[in-house]
Amino acid sequence: MKIVVTGTEGYLGCLLAPTLLDAGHSVVGIDTGYYRNGWLYNGVTASVQTLAKDIRHVTEADLAGADAVVHMAELSNDPLGELIPDVTFTVNHKGSVRLAETAKRAGVQRFVYMSSCSVYGVAEDTVDETSPVNPQTAYAECKALVERDVAPLADDDFSPTFMRNATAYGASPRQRFDIVLNNLAGLAFTTGKIAMTSDGSPWRPLVHGLDIAKSIRAVLDAPREAIHNQVFNVGDSKQVYRVREIAEAVGRALPEAQVTFGRSNGDNRSYKVNFDKIHASLPGFSCDWDADRGAAQLVEVFKAIDLDEATFTGRGHTRLKQLEHLIRTEQLDKDLFWRKFAGSEGVSA
Repeated sequence: MKIVVTGTEGYLGCLLAPTLLDAGHSVVGIDTGYYRNGWLYNGVTASVQTLAKDIRHVTEADLAGADAVVHMAELSNDPLGELIPDVTFTVNHKGSVRLAETAKRAGVQRFVYMSSCSVYGVAEDTVDETSPVNPQTAYAECKALVERDVAPLADDDFSPTFMRNATAYGASPRQRFDIVLNNLAGLAFTTGKIAMTSDGSPWRPLVHGLDIAKSIRAVLDAPREAIHNQVFNVGDSKQVYRVREIAEAVGRALPEAQVTFGRSNGDNRSYKVNFDKIHASLPGFSCDWDADRGAAQLVEVFKAIDLDEATFTGRGHTRLKQLEHLIRTEQLDKDLFWRKFAGSEGVSA
């Protein structure tokens, strides 16, 4: 199968591409390169040819001959979405819908969209794929809107699938430290402590980046009728943790670090997610990782590269800091397109 993956230079994309290559697929990447300098360690078996292009500029010719598109390239996380909500909607909502429409016109049969469990927002009860969405941020709202607008494109020749990932964690060469388990692990390693200001009572579903890659491979390998216009929560019902349990897992991986908690701060961003559907519908899928194993993996990487505080807190591995830098230095314009500098023809995506 020929697969186009957007976001191959991102935290998850650089893990997915080798996974698909190992399965015998032909893979081409598309990435505009916002986070190209965020390389933490050499940890992938292969890289793929990647077209330096913004998803808003992708053409039918770019997708010609592809059997599937896996769309991962969006502006990631809630703080970034709140910084520039208008551009977030342009890229994440309109850009993603346009990409799906372009893929359909190009004759692509499968379109796998990386959505998020954040579409559920705040929920008192355990939610599943039949639960109403309740997005609380621009990032989450865009995810819900893409699902809403791409689903009607489904027909006999075009099969979209929507993957609502739990919060990702784990080591990646293009590491992110702005997600909860990774952040706590980096904090513990570089400072020797995790001093939480809250009691850590809110619930968070987690899934390792390699298990997300495994879920995408399972969808691509599945018969069409099993995945056609379907929504799947990606994770494991056993991996829904209180935030304090995530911190404690990091503490077990790094016993010399001090882990402390404060009092409840009224944070209501708490939700539990049921992941039974993906395990029942895709027999080839299961989660190989849990928080303890993921924390141990991170600590092993940190020790191997001697992670320091400057790297941990730097812009290379924090989405918001990197985009703020590119905007401040006017490398990106107000719409987050690359500017062309004198003598740099061909650089702009």
